[in-house]
Parts: sequence; structure tokens; C-alpha cells
Amino acid sequence: MELSYTYWKEKDGWFLGYLNDYPDHWTQGKTMSELEDMLVDLYELEQERHPISDRKIGRLVFEPA
Repeated sequence: MELSYTYWKEKDGWFLGYLNDYPDHWTQGKTMSELEDMLVDLYELEQERHPISDRKIGRLVFEPA
């Protein structure tokens, strides 16, 4: 399985990141390897709570104010 994620390195040396499918849930690691382990854990937790297969795509059409 392959997951896409976004990450960056903070000034204090820690790596922060999130899975692109779950951008509201960030995690961190002291090393890139640790961050990737935490991202896998995050994915597994999110699959238990809200499996991606349960997600639906909607379309919103509106008139700007």
C-alpha cells in the first residue's frame, strides 16, 4: 500500500506531517522514519474510525455573496 503525505522539518529538528487523505490530523517524529511510523499508526486509527471507503464525494454549487 502507498500513502501520500505532506511533511516539514521544524526549527527544533522535529518532523511534522499529515496524511493527505486526513489533513486535519497531524503527527510528528524526531526522525523521518519515526514520522513515517506515526503516519502509518494514524492511518490505521483513522481506518477504524472512518474508513476511506465510507467517504462520499459531493458537489456544492452556490452563488457568491
